[in-house]
Parts: sequence; structure tokens; C-alpha cells
Amino acid sequence: MRADRLVSILLLLQAQGQMTAKELAERLEVSERTIYRDMEGLSGTGIPVFAERGKNGGWSLLDDYQTDLTGLKESEIRALFVSPSVQLLDDLGLTRTSEEARNKLIASLPSIYRKNANDVWNRIHIDTSSWRRQKEKIVSFEVLKNAIWKENKLKIVYQRADGKTDDRIVEPLGLVAKGDLWYFIASKENGEIRNYRASRIQYAVPVNETFKRPKNFDLAQYWRSSTKTFLEKLPTYEVWVEVTQSILPRLKFSGRFVRISEIGDTSREDWIPVKLSFDTEEEAKGYVLGFADQIKVIEPKELHNKILEMAESAVAFYKQNKG
Repeated sequence: MRADRLVSILLLLQAQGQMTAKELAERLEVSERTIYRDMEGLSGTGIPVFAERGKNGGWSLLDDYQTDLTGLKESEIRALFVSPSVQLLDDLGLTRTSEEARNKLIASLPSIYRKNANDVWNRIHIDTSSWRRQKEKIVSFEVLKNAIWKENKLKIVYQRADGKTDDRIVEPLGLVAKGDLWYFIASKENGEIRNYRASRIQYAVPVNETFKRPKNFDLAQYWRSSTKTFLEKLPTYEVWVEVTQSILPRLKFSGRFVRISEIGDTSREDWIPVKLSFDTEEEAKGYVLGFADQIKVIEPKELHNKILEMAESAVAFYKQNKG
């Protein structure tokens, strides 16, 4: 793109001091005529480029002009200015700081890029909040953040998935946002690194003891590895069903716990085969039953019978408990 090339010309002249149109054309793989047009474009935006004629002449920047841009391409600038998650910045107390940093960065850009940088904020916005789920309250978030920066051990009271609580001493390593949920990463006293859902930490207090972070610990790499391991260990319950055309579009939006593994011939007018994947049999039963006579189980056969039993139980229950 031309904007990228203009920045490259600026950086080359800044680094080399003076270059001929031929040298610039060879480095940027364009024609000399294109370089001359680019020089006119740079001059028109206020960049002080000038040409010195003669055997030892060439293009250079006037009076040791320096650009504050350090090799960023237009796409890289866009990446920097993509709107971060306002929700997560609020959680971290960095909303205002982020805006101030953005303004300073924009001011440091050449004028040819300032409008594009501002436009990114008006064209791309990231919202990590969910549609209906209530935001989780994290009672000790400030304590967790401070301990991470100060490398201070913490005593925490944590509620496990089964509802029971226990207390432990941990060494805080980082915070990870997954969607709109925060996870606290810390190592136990035996060195084992664990993930804690931050909203389940009911109490946290600093211990009068610091620790040394593991030298080779990389939070992003650890999280990727942890996530992969977690997904591999998840139970899987696969079901082949047939569905009516009318509910096919709804399958993708009808529940958190179902994954569509495969869809058969959608041109059929009657029943369409679909392979669904659930974590448990219980989730599969509730999901399939919710579509009544618009979905039928093909495999496994035992699921068909169990859903029939559920339906019969529901009918019997409501007959006995008429309003």
C-alpha cells in the first residue's frame, strides 16, 4: 500500500541520510517514477524532503528531520489502535490511562497516518460482555492485582466447583481474561501452578512474604497449554439426530453446551441428519427434549428410550399437578 511505502521511505532516509531515487526504487521494488510521485506526496503533507542534484546527489530529509514512527506499517498501526475491551479496562482501572496513551501515540504519528489511526476507533469496537449473563463480582480483585505486581504471597479462601471452600497460600503469577471472566493464575507452595476463577476467591489477604517468579514463566504460553489440556480432558457425548428444516438455523443458538460436529444434506425437504456433541448425557437429554417433535434421536439407541422416559414422566407429573 502507498501509505506503507511512504513510511518506509521516511525511515530509509532517516537511517541512510541520503538516497537516490534509483536506490529507493530498488529497495522498495517500484519504479523511479513511483518514487518521484511519492516524494511529491510526502512534501505535500509537510514532510521536509528535498532533492540535491548532481553526481553525489539524492533525496534526503531537511535539517536532520526525525519521525517518531519506528518502522510501523499501516496495518500495524491499525492493530495498535483497535479498541480494547472497555469492560476489561474498567476492571483493571485502566480506561482513562488507555485513552491518554492513545492520544499520545496519535500525536507522535506523521500527519499522513493520524486520521487513519483515529478512524480505527470509529470502525472497530470490541465488546467482551455477554448478552444476558450478569457480571461476576470479584471481591478481592484489587488485592490480587497488587500482589501480582509486588510479587507478594497471598492467603486465599477459595470456593471449589462443588461448593466447598478451603484456604491456601499461593504465589500470584497473573490474571487472564477469558471472555468477560477473570482467572487468577498462581502457584501453590509445592510449585504446582493452578487456575482459579477470580469470582470464587471469597477472601484474599497479603502474607508478609515475597517470592521470586519462575524465570521462564510465560503467562500467555502457560494459558494456551492449560486451555488445551482442559479441552482434551472434557468429557464428550456424541449424538446423531435428525431435525426438521424449520429448526436447523436455531441449533447454533439454542444452548451453551451443544456443539454441531456435522450437518448432512440440507437440501432434503424432510429430516436432515446432524451430529451433535455434548459434555454429558444429561445435557443431551434436556437439549433434545426441548425441541419436542422437531428432533429425533438416531444414535445411541439408549438415549432414545431415556428421552421417552423423561417425556412420560413430565406428562404424568403435570397431569397430577393440574392448576
